[in-house]
Amino acid sequence: MEVEPASHLETRWPPRARRLLDDVRTLSRRWLHEALRLGLVDFDRRLYEQAERARTHFDQQRFEVVRQRLLREQHGFDRHFVTHVEQAFERLDAPADAPASLAFQPLTLLDPLEHELTGALDQLVSRSEARAGRPLLELGYRLAVLIGAPPLEGEAMPVGPQAMAAAFLKAVRAMGLPGEHELLLLQSVEGQLLHSLAPLYEMLNEHLRSDGILPDLRVFAAPRAVRHGPPAAEPRPEAVHSEPIAVLDSLRELLARQRVGHIEGLPTGRTATAGELQTALGALQRHLGQVGEQVSRELRSAQRLREELLRQLNADRPIGATRTRLTPEHDDTMELVSRLFEQLAGQLPQDGEAQALLGGLQLPVLRMAVADRQFFDQHEHPARQLLGKVTEIAQDWIDDAGSEADRGLRGKLETLVERTHREAPEATLYATLLAEAEQLLADLKRKAQLAERRHVEAMQGRERLEQARQRAAALMAERFARTPPQGLLRTLLERAWSDVLALTLLRHGEDSEIFGLRLTITDQLLGRLPTGDRGKLQSEVEAGLQQIGMHGEEAAQVAQRLLAGREAAAAPSATQLAMRLKQHQRLGEQAGESATATPPAPASHTATAGDATTAGSDASAAPPDVTDAMAAPLRALHERLRTLPFGSWFEFAEAAGRPASRRKLAWYSPVSGNSLFVTRRGQRAEELSLAGLARALDEGRIRELPARGPDSLLDRAWHALTGSLRQAARPATGARP
Repeated sequence: MEVEPASHLETRWPPRARRLLDDVRTLSRRWLHEALRLGLVDFDRRLYEQAERARTHFDQQRFEVVRQRLLREQHGFDRHFVTHVEQAFERLDAPADAPASLAFQPLTLLDPLEHELTGALDQLVSRSEARAGRPLLELGYRLAVLIGAPPLEGEAMPVGPQAMAAAFLKAVRAMGLPGEHELLLLQSVEGQLLHSLAPLYEMLNEHLRSDGILPDLRVFAAPRAVRHGPPAAEPRPEAVHSEPIAVLDSLRELLARQRVGHIEGLPTGRTATAGELQTALGALQRHLGQVGEQVSRELRSAQRLREELLRQLNADRPIGATRTRLTPEHDDTMELVSRLFEQLAGQLPQDGEAQALLGGLQLPVLRMAVADRQFFDQHEHPARQLLGKVTEIAQDWIDDAGSEADRGLRGKLETLVERTHREAPEATLYATLLAEAEQLLADLKRKAQLAERRHVEAMQGRERLEQARQRAAALMAERFARTPPQGLLRTLLERAWSDVLALTLLRHGEDSEIFGLRLTITDQLLGRLPTGDRGKLQSEVEAGLQQIGMHGEEAAQVAQRLLAGREAAAAPSATQLAMRLKQHQRLGEQAGESATATPPAPASHTATAGDATTAGSDASAAPPDVTDAMAAPLRALHERLRTLPFGSWFEFAEAAGRPASRRKLAWYSPVSGNSLFVTRRGQRAEELSLAGLARALDEGRIRELPARGPDSLLDRAWHALTGSLRQAARPATGARP
């Protein structure tokens, strides 16, 4: 559905109202485009993380299909969303639709995912209206003045939470995502868009206010009705991303409780203004950039930082003059930010790149927290999000190995941190830097996923080739047992023609006509079937040999010598051809392996086609020579490894003095037991059998890492901070009468 043309509006509202409504619509559109883009980036990140935790390759592929659809449909999602919101402006003065009669509506069972999505949207609307209550009410009054209507609220508000929820539902249904992924997308859009609607409403109110629309309007929420009777249980505050973080005042109260009995006296002197504090923090920030890392780390502790700040605030004051001190709120803010960074540093490897980048952000983040109290109140505050994102990237993607990729990534992160030093502490700056960091992380994950996929597909190809070679070898061994070949023919069948059969199996399957023809040629070469047209047989042999990489002239020589008659088999030229075949690189072998490679099962003469078929069909059984020799605990560990999901992480011990390296289990074969480990960047690291992995785990050379929870490193630091404050304040609280 297209947006109603603007010319139709000329018959409805005065020119000034039309102009201002168009301004509001344009500002909303611009804001929505960026917020939706960030929401889709976050959705792609969530899909990738779920794909990493998938238990099977099939589940991984399912998430990848959704990611590919997102890549194709993201512009359509944005268009449907914004169009629906813009159409709401066209219905501003339209009468409310009468409720449809329920008399003839059929009763149907509601899909559980549909019910969950509906409930999530309802909760989302309630939370958004609660967070943006005052600016939303003011905007409803100002838009109502433009169109001469009662104050707009609920569904009548074109950019209100209900309109946003309806727009989301229409846009996501146009994408055709599975139900569980609709919920995942809703979480991403809520985090990037609907949690930050208040700034949009403030911007629209300011635009209308500056144009003279109710410039002195002050809206107050209606008082709540007094409840009588027993008090109801206090509702738990809505958790955002599993973070029960209190506002700044609550944190300050915990600090105050912790300090009970430790206050020597009230501070005296004038308090520093916000501007003076920012100037002192800027000077201290420049000073920290000029000293060594060890001194800088010492100065960032809460006590030393307070001392240095007071020294900067009083640097130009004469001796004996009244000293400038911090306000209680500023002092507590500095204390809380310092403790937060201490908690973050405690979770990171010491003396690594992550520690250095974290230290570079402490003063800029403190300046932001002093300038904006919302730093503590809002989980989605851009400064908090940037802190978490930079720390996550540094911890997960820089391994301190000094590689070119590490140096490039470190340079990009340092550029982000340097901008926080150079520019004023504003939310817009951190929002811009956060978008750049998120894009950087998305690029890293995308490149890692592509690299990992290439290595996994290569391993899967080798696995299929090995299975095809084993099946071809079993078929050949069955024929060798009945008709043993000699001389050049034996060498050809073992070293080359078995590869022709394996390649035909891979490309066409065992039931294909061409594979049946190749088996017939095998029987003809062995003398089990009549040769028929010798020229046609020679051409077929040459074609098969050329498909496995043999030069045309050499293939022709081999075929001619084979079909020249058995009496020519002992000729010197046949011996030379046999030697060449033995030196020929086998299908699937790396360069340099052909001379020492052992041919598959045909050489043993003991395997049968039935044995090979049985072994190949049992995809869940471990090779008998692996588990039979294991002790019971080791066998149990081996079996558990066969149930691990792809994406599990392990820590590999390195040489003495070097830190352990983390590797991800990207793939393993339930047939052969081979496994592939990759680095965080998706590069091939180790190939192990599951039996070898079990032994290394049992001996402690490799350690399985626990699955990472949903909370980020920054979330865990917040939890630790509030937990330590509550724990420290508890004895003091209990001592009170």
